[in-house]
Amino acid sequence: MGITITQVYWVRKAFDLQRADFDRQVNTALLSVAQQFFELQNTPPPANNPVEQLSTNYFVVMLNSDINPSMLEFLLRTEFEKRNIKADFEYGIYDCSQECMVYGKVAAAGLIKSEPKLEALPKLKNASYYFGVRFPGRELQLINQMGIWTFSSLVLLVVIIFFAYALFVILRQRRLSEIQKDFINNMTHEFKTPLSTISLSAEVLREQARQNNEVRSLSYTNIIDQETDRMRQHLERLLQVAKLDKADMELKREKIDAHELLNNVISSMQPQFNDKEVGISLAFTATSTNITADHHHLSNVFINVFDNAIKYTEAKPSIKVTTRQSGKFILIQISDNGIGIAPEYQARIFHKFFRIPTGNIHNVKGFGLGLSYVKQVIETHKGKVSVSSQLNEGATLSIYLPIVE
Repeated sequence: MGITITQVYWVRKAFDLQRADFDRQVNTALLSVAQQFFELQNTPPPANNPVEQLSTNYFVVMLNSDINPSMLEFLLRTEFEKRNIKADFEYGIYDCSQECMVYGKVAAAGLIKSEPKLEALPKLKNASYYFGVRFPGRELQLINQMGIWTFSSLVLLVVIIFFAYALFVILRQRRLSEIQKDFINNMTHEFKTPLSTISLSAEVLREQARQNNEVRSLSYTNIIDQETDRMRQHLERLLQVAKLDKADMELKREKIDAHELLNNVISSMQPQFNDKEVGISLAFTATSTNITADHHHLSNVFINVFDNAIKYTEAKPSIKVTTRQSGKFILIQISDNGIGIAPEYQARIFHKFFRIPTGNIHNVKGFGLGLSYVKQVIETHKGKVSVSSQLNEGATLSIYLPIVE
C-alpha cells in the first residue's frame, strides 16, 4: 500500500511538472508568434504580455491588427515544432469590432474533427483582433511524454497483482493447513477412546482365556492387542506431526549423550528385533557425542527409522548403525538391506503423506508420516537429514546433529 501511494504521488508530481512545462512552452511559442506579427506589420508591441491563458488548454493572443490566417498557421506550426509541441490544436481569429469569428481551423489531423464554434472565442475589451489556440488532446500528449513513468506504473501494477495473488494463495494454503491440523487432532482424539475400550476388553478376554486354557481365544486377543497398539502408534505419529506444525511448539531440550540415546532406543526395540530376527551391528566412532535435544522426540525419530528399515526389507533384516565426527556435527548413519528407494522418489520421501507407489500391492501399512516427522524434528534441532539409496540395494539415512561441549 505504501509503495502504491508513493508511486501515485510521484506520477502526479511528474504529470504536474510536464503540464507546467507544456504551458510554459506554449506561452513562449505564442509570444514569439505575436512578436513576429508585430515586426511584419511594423506595429509596436504592447507593454503587457499579449498572451493570456484562459483555461488549462485554451490560450488567446491580442494583436490589435489584421491577421493573415495562412501566415498565422505557418508561424504556429513553426514555433510549436521548435519546442517539440506535437499535440493537435485548433485556432480561430476573432474580429472584436464586428463581434464575430472571421476564421477557424483544425491545424492537424487528430482526435478533433469538427470546426471551432463561434462562441469558443470570447470578446475581449481593448482589442480589435486576437486569435485563440486550443489543445483538445493536451492531456493525452502529456501522458505520452511520461513514458518511463507509465512503464514503471504498469510494472508496479503487475507486481501488485502477482503479490495479491500470492498472498491469496498463501492465506488459502494456511487455512487448508489449519483445517487439516484440526481434522487430525479431532480424529486422533476420537479414535483414542474406542482404542482404550478395545484394549480393556481384550485384556478381560485374555484373562478368561488363560483361566479356561483356551489357546485359540488367547491367540485372538493377542492379535487384537497387537493391532490396537499399531493403531495407537499411528495416532501418536499423527498427533506428533500436528504438534510440530505449530509455530509455538516448544521442545524440552536437555543435554543428551547421542550414543546412550541410541543404545536405549535399540534396547527398547529389542523384542521387535527378536521377533523379526533383525541383525543389528553398531560402529560408534564419534568422540564428541553430547547434544542438546528433546529426548522424547529424538527417540521417536530413531524408532521411526528402525521401524522403516524393518518394514521395507523383504529378506532377513540387517541394520547397521554408525556414528562419526563431521565438523561441529555428529553424523549418525543407519543402513539397511531393504528394497531401496528409486532416485526419482528420494527427494519426496520426506514430504508429508507421501508413500512410494507400489501399484495395487499394499503389504506395508502406514500413512506416509514417519520420515516427514523425522525431517521436522531434526530440522527443529538445527540438524540435517538426507538419504542415499539404490533400488534393491538398501538405503542409508544420514542424520546430522549439532554437538555441544
